[in-house]
Amino acid sequence: MFGKTARYYDKIYAFKDYAGEVRTLVEFISAEIGDRRGRLLDVACGTGAHLEHLHAHFDVEGLDLSGALLEVARERLPDVPLHRGDMRTFTLQTRFDVITCLFSSIGYMTTGDDLAAAIRRMADHLNADGVLVVEPWFTPDQWMANTTHAMLVDEPDLKIARVNTSLVEGRVSIVDLHHLIATPEETTHVLEKHRLGLFTVDEMKAAFAAAGLRVRHDDEGITGRGLYIARPRSAS
Repeated sequence: MFGKTARYYDKIYAFKDYAGEVRTLVEFISAEIGDRRGRLLDVACGTGAHLEHLHAHFDVEGLDLSGALLEVARERLPDVPLHRGDMRTFTLQTRFDVITCLFSSIGYMTTGDDLAAAIRRMADHLNADGVLVVEPWFTPDQWMANTTHAMLVDEPDLKIARVNTSLVEGRVSIVDLHHLIATPEETTHVLEKHRLGLFTVDEMKAAFAAAGLRVRHDDEGITGRGLYIARPRSAS
């Protein structure tokens, strides 16, 4: 996944206001733990675009499963520790004051067991007075199956057309992204198959509770997809 598109990832998602998202995110975090500068781990950090702005507020680290995305992140943030790992199984020899999982990356957990494992792993890396913030994927009721989508990157030496039809199989959303990528050297077609789990708010809350966390759900969040803000039960 992302092996052939990682170098173009930030251009494809250039519409995202990472700086604005982080400003709002920091407000959510500060409401829980105050304005102290703590240690933050961004799980599924991708190319490090959120970390680039979070770095001003926290001592940051990142984790992602994709080596190709991490290569881009390392170019952007050469002094930031970046780890390769699966959110369901990762083990770092430290704990964090803040752990984030943004841009709906938790959706790549397609089963309840996957979801529970990922939330548990993040909870186990959280300090006793820390906060875990997770931006969800769509709920089953929100997902619009059998709809078509397209976007275009139009630069002098780079054209990318990405189209897909959104589908569903049971409680899994399917996004097959077809990329036509034109450079001065060649035009190539790249297909990425993304499968993301569709969980209800109650199912998400249950995963946090099973990991020993108390959680609240904000309907809007930082991009309109909602946000889960969780604390260890022992935290004040």
